[in-house]
Amino acid sequence: MSMASPARSQFRFDPARHGALAALVVILCFNLIVTPNFLHTQTLFVNISQVATIAIVAMGMTIVIATGGIDLSVGAIMALSGALAPLIFLSPFGLANPGLGLAAAIVIPILAALCCGIFNGVMVSYFNVQPIVATLIFFISGRGLAQVLTNGNLQTFSNPSFSYLGTGKILGLPFQGWLVLAIALVLWWLVTRSMFGRQLLAVGGNERAARLSGIPVERVKIGAYVICAGLSGLAGLIVVAINSASDAARIGSLMELDAIAAAVVGGTLLQGGRAPIFGAILGAVIIQLVKYTLLANGVADEVALIAKAAIIIGAVYLQQGRRD
Repeated sequence: MSMASPARSQFRFDPARHGALAALVVILCFNLIVTPNFLHTQTLFVNISQVATIAIVAMGMTIVIATGGIDLSVGAIMALSGALAPLIFLSPFGLANPGLGLAAAIVIPILAALCCGIFNGVMVSYFNVQPIVATLIFFISGRGLAQVLTNGNLQTFSNPSFSYLGTGKILGLPFQGWLVLAIALVLWWLVTRSMFGRQLLAVGGNERAARLSGIPVERVKIGAYVICAGLSGLAGLIVVAINSASDAARIGSLMELDAIAAAVVGGTLLQGGRAPIFGAILGAVIIQLVKYTLLANGVADEVALIAKAAIIIGAVYLQQGRRD
């Protein structure tokens, strides 16, 4: 009897630790039973395409939240990046030099996104502006700048090489899925194996102690915001490539909610100190499947927003209970 008891208690369900996996299983079972055509290949591809951008931004948001910060500008940075790309490869230079134009249409928007991240990081770390206020600047102005660049017009195009970002396939699976996996592996190594990762978690865990131990807190915070902004810029390019169109007013709309929800559901602590990269992907999958489940079963899109908010409340509640 005494030997069997430890074996039985080896695994104990912890809602705060295993709640996301349990939620995913419930959602999958519900869809298998209720949602028509859920197992079709086309449904899988649609969900991978939709979840990829959420996952990419959520991983960047996880890095920022790990420092104890937040980034509300991710959607606006997506809009800015997505607006720049067609302007570049549809310009006279881009049309005259298709190869260089395509490269510039990917590199320049991401560089612009990185500059936004530097601005956010400098405001937070050197000027001690609250992250929610500092990133609110680009939340407001970034999308406005994108609309100014495009004169508020919808940009449509036909560029198969650029569209590969959003419609290409490798080994029969969408390119974005492989890209998410590659980014996740790089960030996982960065967080768990590199000096920057250890410093990142130290800053989020106890900034004062990290500063006293000689960690360059300002540089670490700037690095976190730069990573988040760069990934947001990449996500903006993917959205434009999927649609073969750029609408600065809609690209990345409410992505802040999705990214924060995915990060929190994936186990990221809002007070900082943890950066579960693969947890962010799990959270992104849950957020996407919740939205897909509601829409596929005839529920209005507005209800999906309420569901996402409820998911955030539940995740924060579980985190608080675990902390207590």
